[in-house]
Amino acid sequence: MLDYHVSGGKVRVRRLPPFRLSFGKASEMQRRGVVHFHAIVRIDGRDPTDPTRILPPPAGLDADDLKAAIDHAARTVAFTTDPHPTRPDGWLIGWGDQVLTKVITVSGHGQITDAQVAAYVAKYATKSTEATGHTSARLTDETVNLYADGDGSHTERLVEACWQLGATRDWRRLRRWAHMLGFGGHFLTKSRRYSITFTILRQQRLIYRRTQTTGPETQAETTAQDTTLVVNFLQFVGAGWHTTADAMLANTSAALAREHEQTPAPAAA
Repeated sequence: MLDYHVSGGKVRVRRLPPFRLSFGKASEMQRRGVVHFHAIVRIDGRDPTDPTRILPPPAGLDADDLKAAIDHAARTVAFTTDPHPTRPDGWLIGWGDQVLTKVITVSGHGQITDAQVAAYVAKYATKSTEATGHTSARLTDETVNLYADGDGSHTERLVEACWQLGATRDWRRLRRWAHMLGFGGHFLTKSRRYSITFTILRQQRLIYRRTQTTGPETQAETTAQDTTLVVNFLQFVGAGWHTTADAMLANTSAALAREHEQTPAPAAA
């Protein structure tokens, strides 16, 4: 593989050894209604005869080279959307200048563990449109006016923009994802060899749960010695009624009950 770069007005070529890039990317919905991507990219060596082997990066390539490549791609990669009636030339989509790339390190020069990487990704993957103040199910013609307003708040204007731009056939997916402020992507994407697939995880979880409920361990647990398991405790949290209306209803019912008791019963004929 050849690496081309310009230095001092001259194009320099460097022959690179075989390597493999892999990544895991999480999308985070920010309060301002913009999707922010967080990606972990790693570089490994590659064995053409055994793609499953995990090898250290080849000599001559390090994290700084990877960072430079990502920065270059963010500056140069862009595309133009399909035409729209309000924008016949389409919109130019690019990364802009809000790209921060850094080498992940840990204090004490220790190794970065899988748990640290998972925690980094999960911290951002758990955020949704709640961060913007907007929460709704998928919108329809009957419900969109509850959340869309061209003169309303920032999120209401975003929903309105999605609904208006999605009125055309080629852009109708904007309406489908208007409740997500136009974002219809996956919250987590990764390269195939970054880690095991979700299919494997789901299958393993299915096997584990079925083994728990129907496997040999179930019978063994029933014959074991009985134990007492404390699952909760009672705690006094207050007295009285939640609302004034509840208190008024209770007092009225009590007054009617007292009046009924004090009223003498009619004499039998």
